[in-house]
Amino acid sequence: MRIYEGSPRQDWEEVFRSIGAYVDRERIKELLLLELDAGFILQGMAMPAAGARTESEMTLIKVTRELPDDEVAELMEVATTKRGTAPSDTPHAEISNYYEQAMRVIGAYLDLNRPRDVFFFEQGGSFVLRLLMLGAGAAPMGHQLVEFTKDDIVSMIDAAPAQRNKPVPESGPAPESGSPGETVA
Repeated sequence: MRIYEGSPRQDWEEVFRSIGAYVDRERIKELLLLELDAGFILQGMAMPAAGARTESEMTLIKVTRELPDDEVAELMEVATTKRGTAPSDTPHAEISNYYEQAMRVIGAYLDLNRPRDVFFFEQGGSFVLRLLMLGAGAAPMGHQLVEFTKDDIVSMIDAAPAQRNKPVPESGPAPESGSPGETVA
């Protein structure tokens, strides 16, 4: 994970939480996120601007955004200032902060497993991740697929308060036991 200047924590959890807060604000759904060397590509379905549709239309439009590292750092700063202002901490896709919470717990999972490359997509509140895992000496070991159902995400969000302030292991991936639907590709 790259270091973002001024960030209180240098990890996936904080980066993904901030991107999730942005996604919630922009009302984007059905996400696709691809890590680049200097940021991310974010794609999803969003509601058009207020004046661009009539009341009877609920058509979503496809949006694609590049989020370079400097924008990610800004999103992290904005998210930190807004922390604790969500109307509810209840983890459901129908509330305004679902993606912030869901991406935060996915980021925490990534912090434990320390992948080199991340690609994921979301559909209907469930997430599929493709991670490039590193072996000894930081050599790529292969891709790993991980699926989090909507129920997995809600359970992880519910369990997150008990996980706060626990130290992240310094080296090596987390044990595989208890991990949701993992497969190695």
